[in-house]
Amino acid sequence: MKKLLLSASVLAMIVSCSTSKNSSVANTDYAAKYAATITEKDLAKHLFIYASDEFEGRNTGEPGQKKAVKYLKDYYVTQGIASALGGDDYFQEVPASFLNKGRRRGTPLKDSENVVAFIKGSEKPDEIVVISAHLDHVGMKDGKIYNGADDDGSGTVAILEIAEAFQKAVKEGKGPKRSILFLHVTGEEKGLLGSSFYVQNPIFPIANTVVDLNIDMVGRIDDRHKDNPNFVYLIGADKLSTELHEVSEAINKKYTKIDLDYKYNDEKDPNRFYYRSDHYNFAKYNVPIIFYFNGTHEDYHKHTDTPDKINYDLLETRSRLVFHTAWEIANRKDRLIVDKPVTPPSK
Repeated sequence: MKKLLLSASVLAMIVSCSTSKNSSVANTDYAAKYAATITEKDLAKHLFIYASDEFEGRNTGEPGQKKAVKYLKDYYVTQGIASALGGDDYFQEVPASFLNKGRRRGTPLKDSENVVAFIKGSEKPDEIVVISAHLDHVGMKDGKIYNGADDDGSGTVAILEIAEAFQKAVKEGKGPKRSILFLHVTGEEKGLLGSSFYVQNPIFPIANTVVDLNIDMVGRIDDRHKDNPNFVYLIGADKLSTELHEVSEAINKKYTKIDLDYKYNDEKDPNRFYYRSDHYNFAKYNVPIIFYFNGTHEDYHKHTDTPDKINYDLLETRSRLVFHTAWEIANRKDRLIVDKPVTPPSK
């Protein structure tokens, strides 16, 4: 009898330990776990390369920009993140004929390319979450290299770290339910050309695109926030989808707790930033968007926009905010509702 009681006791202990273990697994916040892999150290490592003189300001179609797209491709290959085009071709070619259409001044642009990497969703692979940033800058002027560390090296390296975080989740069997397209577009500085080419020649149907989270300048502080640097401007979250705005607010409240500034979301704001970055080409086709932005600063579009001036702790927080938002949208049961649609451009 004593032996039987001992066995029952041991059995109870095993069940208890097993239950405790399973409860711990069930309660794991995987979003927080993988977001923690996005670090200021890794962001800085990428940006000091990507915004170095070697890349010659990443002018569209020029040798420095070609070095930049090779850097991006090589990184995705090393991470085991697939091309959206299949095989080892990570470049969506954007021909000079498209880039120069309607262009009336300046040196004609050469052939360029968008970089497209892809993680396939586990349950809803045909629904696509796009995370975008422009890979180009303005090149060289008067013998000076315009490195474009904030504009938009910051958004570019943020995507690399976000992609790595999602890929770690995939390797551990926790990959996103919807697919993720990591879209680095060319020719933004020439008139949002790379993103315009993508929406007119989408790799995945625009109708299947759930959201575009666009990151353009997220590494600095503007004069308005000198005394409160823990901020980011959000533009466009509520323009097409009330639900997207609500999701964004809830995610920030739960995880990053950064001050979300909507100053430039006002339709009456004279800067009209909503129309000035790559997200707008998606918004025209009723794809809900968020534009993450730190505002302009004294080095905006100057050769002094260098990687040593980036606030890497802020870049880490802002990158994690984008990751958390993408994670939520990619894994929620239903896709975002577009309750304020616009009339798309005629073909």
